Amino acid sequence: MAAHFGRRLRKGAASTAVAAAAVAALSASQAPGVAGEDNRPTTAGATDSVPDGTGGATGNSPYYTDLPPLKSPEPSPSAPVGTPLSRGDAEAGIPATVLDAYKKAAAELRTSKPGCNIPWQLLAAIGNVESGHARGGQVAADGTTLHRILGPQLDGNGFALIPDTDGGAYDGNSTYDQAVGPMQFIPSTWAWAGRDGNGDGKKDPNNIYDAALAAGGYLCRNDWDLSREADLHSAILSYNNSQDYLALVLNWMEYYRKGTHTVPDGTGGVPEHRSDEGTQRVPSPSPRPTRPPTTKPAPKPHKPGGEHGGNGGNETPEPPKPPVPPTPPPTTPETPTDLVDHLTDTGTGKLTAMTGDAFTERIGVRAETKVGKSVAKIRIRFTLTGDTDATFAGGETVATVATDAKGVALAPPLQAGEKAGDFKVTAAVVGRQVKGVEYTATVTERVADALARTGIDPLICVAGGEFAGQVQVKATYRGAAAGKVAVTATLVKSLIDATANDKGPYFKDATGKPVRSLTGLRTDAKGLLTLPKLYADDTAGTFLLRVTTAGGATLTVPLTVEAAGPPAVPTPDPSASSDSPAPDPSASS
Repeated sequence: MAAHFGRRLRKGAASTAVAAAAVAALSASQAPGVAGEDNRPTTAGATDSVPDGTGGATGNSPYYTDLPPLKSPEPSPSAPVGTPLSRGDAEAGIPATVLDAYKKAAAELRTSKPGCNIPWQLLAAIGNVESGHARGGQVAADGTTLHRILGPQLDGNGFALIPDTDGGAYDGNSTYDQAVGPMQFIPSTWAWAGRDGNGDGKKDPNNIYDAALAAGGYLCRNDWDLSREADLHSAILSYNNSQDYLALVLNWMEYYRKGTHTVPDGTGGVPEHRSDEGTQRVPSPSPRPTRPPTTKPAPKPHKPGGEHGGNGGNETPEPPKPPVPPTPPPTTPETPTDLVDHLTDTGTGKLTAMTGDAFTERIGVRAETKVGKSVAKIRIRFTLTGDTDATFAGGETVATVATDAKGVALAPPLQAGEKAGDFKVTAAVVGRQVKGVEYTATVTERVADALARTGIDPLICVAGGEFAGQVQVKATYRGAAAGKVAVTATLVKSLIDATANDKGPYFKDATGKPVRSLTGLRTDAKGLLTLPKLYADDTAGTFLLRVTTAGGATLTVPLTVEAAGPPAVPTPDPSASSDSPAPDPSASS
């Protein structure tokens, strides 16, 4: 937790040690199967790796270590209605607005990330450990904290070293980062994990609705299923990389699962003990003036009989003491990160992929000293920016990878989304401002290199009628079905003139008017596309339908329009009367 309440810590190192021991004890008593041989949680799937390279969402800032009561928090059935403060253990009460934020965040994530299975009690446990539920529910009606909740500045003195990443926009500190808000996000994590949970169009880490939804999204990344113990432990460790923190959150989550109730905003209890109690911060090294060493002058010889007489002259004077060397000021040991001067590319090729496909090329960078020597165990943050929906494998836009023994860090594979365009990938050293590396990647439209008609029957129609069948085509790319490929269909004038014809067969638009060119068509997942029904005007002849796909695949389909037959000649009726005179038989003689 990193909430800094500006009050004198009331407990010393002893209370912290007792709290840590109690956490381990509770792990064994309240969470069976979680503790290992040293009473610390162990899981096969848990990992100490931290996605953002600085201690998870909080930068490993301090947190509250108060333990949940061993007694069940189930409310007493005899508690009078209208007195929520008297129901069950006080620790089970959660301020109304804060509890609402936890539950709404979990409900939204059940829809947006159903495979995560995040319980609201997990958010409540983290919210309690990080800020005591926003200092006992000190929030406005919209969920914004009445006073800023800030952790200590992460300047490397007793805490992690995280130089400023937000220009002080969130924490008001333009030199170092500080964890912010009721869920204690450091600014660099909030920059990509922040959410708008209350629908006001802003992503505010000081708003419990925004912060709770962001915390849920953070815990649900990497395709973690929090109903699985290994994934749950990995997610919690990624929030704050501490086994004691893991045990504490698990115990509070279990406690809230047994029962909880709402209390009015501002009346919730605030924990008292923090994980940094009794920790003396090492001051930053700075030059200190020192006095030259001095020695005591040798004592004067005693006169016979001594100063006061007697035999004091028989005493031997003490030899002078050697000079005491000055105590050097404390120094901060140099870390591998301090050695990094710049990042270099390891030979990344062209980054191009079609929509929906995975990039075949991997981004790789090397951390080097000023003289070009590689530096191992350095955390490199890869960040995607741009107007496409491309991500790293797993759906994230930020990933942190440690350099190997050769100083090389490979970014996770890139995955193109459904939107074409360019985006950038930036590689930077976590915790140090040095020259990074920037890459441009391109997502192109899906294409096809071949197009064929699925039927073989000729397409014939009588002038003024309609064609009996519809044209269906199949697009392929390198022999495989090319789904979601853009297609254009045009009734062209001739093989060498691809402009739309002004006579002959036609399609109909939504209003029934003739159209001879269709755009915006796409093949389905199997690469198939069935064109709309075709009609013929009164012009007979052979006409051409040209179908073209993105990528240049083209198919020309002949259409035949036959002329209508001549009008039928009526057969004379013998019984019909005639006004013509009968022939004269004598005229032939």
